Amino acid sequence: MNDRPPHEPSRRFPQPQRLWDDATQHTQSLGCPTCLERDRCGGVHTDAGIVDCRDLCSCKDKSKCDMVCRFNPSLFVARMREVRGLGFENAPRVPANGVPDLPMIVPFVDHGYRRVAALDEAVVALSLYELVNLATGKPHVTSRAELADRFRFTEGATIVVSGVDKDNPIERWWELKERGAILAALKALGVALISTPNYSVLTDVPRTDNLHGMKRILLAWTEMGAAGLPAALHINARTQHDYVRWGNLIAERPEIEILAFEFATGCGRGERFDWHVAQLCALADRVNRPLALVIRGGGRRLGVLRCHFDKVSLIETEAFSRTMRRRRAYLTESGRLKWAKFPTPKGAPIDDLLAHNVALVRASYEASESPPVRLRPTSRRIRRAANANGEAVQPGLLHQLHLPGEARGVAPEPQRVIATAKP
Repeated sequence: MNDRPPHEPSRRFPQPQRLWDDATQHTQSLGCPTCLERDRCGGVHTDAGIVDCRDLCSCKDKSKCDMVCRFNPSLFVARMREVRGLGFENAPRVPANGVPDLPMIVPFVDHGYRRVAALDEAVVALSLYELVNLATGKPHVTSRAELADRFRFTEGATIVVSGVDKDNPIERWWELKERGAILAALKALGVALISTPNYSVLTDVPRTDNLHGMKRILLAWTEMGAAGLPAALHINARTQHDYVRWGNLIAERPEIEILAFEFATGCGRGERFDWHVAQLCALADRVNRPLALVIRGGGRRLGVLRCHFDKVSLIETEAFSRTMRRRRAYLTESGRLKWAKFPTPKGAPIDDLLAHNVALVRASYEASESPPVRLRPTSRRIRRAANANGEAVQPGLLHQLHLPGEARGVAPEPQRVIATAKP
C-alpha cells in the first residue's frame, strides 16, 4: 500500500464505525475538558482510543496539513478569518423568503445528453455546479429558455437547485469571488429553491475542521437568503451536540424555514443511517415550529421524517442515473421496484426511457407510503443480522429497501418469470 502524502493523515482506521460519536455508549475523551472549543464541540465520544480529536491529525509534515488544524498555525488563522471564527452567532441575519410548494418526489436531471425532447415534469432538480462555470464564475445560461433547453425540461417547470456534490466542486464554489452576482442570476432564472453546499463534516479529522465546515454552510445559506432565494440550510453533523447546536440556531432564527440533508454517502451507512434520521426528527421536535426538509438519499425513511417535518421532499437521482446506464424500471407483483437491462440503438435518444423511469420510481414511493412511526434517538444498539453485509434485520417493506440494490439478475420481462437468488 502506498504511503499517503505528508500533508494527509497517515493513521488509518480499518473499522471507521469506531469513529462514530455516541455519547450514550462512550465516555468523553480525556483531553476534551481542557479544549478551547469544548463548548462549541461538545467533546468526542468514540471507541477509537484517542486522547482527543487532535490525535486524528497524524500528518507526517504538520506544517503542510491542509485541514483546519492548530498544528499548522498560519493556515489555521487564515481559515478562522475567512469565516470570522467558528461561532454561529456572528453570521448575518437575512429575511425569510418563504417555502415553495414541492411534491414528495422531485426528479433530478443532471444534463441533457442523449435526449432530444423536454422532460414533462412539473418540478425538476438540478445541480448548482452544472449551472455555473466554476472556472470563470459565470452562469452557463442567461435565460429560462436556455436553461430548459440545456437540461431538456419544460420551460414552465419549477426548479430546485441542489448544492450536494463531491468536495472539489463545492470547494471551487467557495473560492468564487462573485457568488452574490451568481445567486442574483439564479434568482432571475426563477429558481424556486436552492440548498447550500454540503461542506464535509468528517469523522477522521480534528473537530475544528468540522466546526469550520458547519460555519461555511451557514455563511453560504446567509448569502443565498440575502439574494432573495428560498434556501435550504444543509445540516451536516458528526455528533449529537452538533445537532443540538444546529437546533438552537434554527430555533433562534425563524427565517430558517427549510433544511436539507444528504443520506447517499456516509450518513446512509449501516446503523448510522437511523441514528441520523433520529437526530433530525429530534431536532424538528425541539424547534417546535413547521420546518420543511429536502433530502437526497434516505427515501426508505420518508414516512418517518414526514411525521416530524411539515413537508419532506426527496430529490430522486436513481431514475436519471439508471437511465444513463440503460436500465428500465418495473414493479414486481409484490410491488418491489426492479431494474432490467434495456439496451438502446447507438445514438438513439432515451427520452421515453427517462420519462418511464421517473414515473415508475415516483409510483413506487407513493405505493410504499404507510402510516409512519415516530422515531426517537435511542441508546440501544441495533441488532445486526449474521452474514448480511452489515444490513439491519428484516429490510422487508418497500420503503425500507435500498432500491438501487434490487437491480441485478432481473429479466427484462417480469411476466411468467420466477425470481431466484443469484448463486
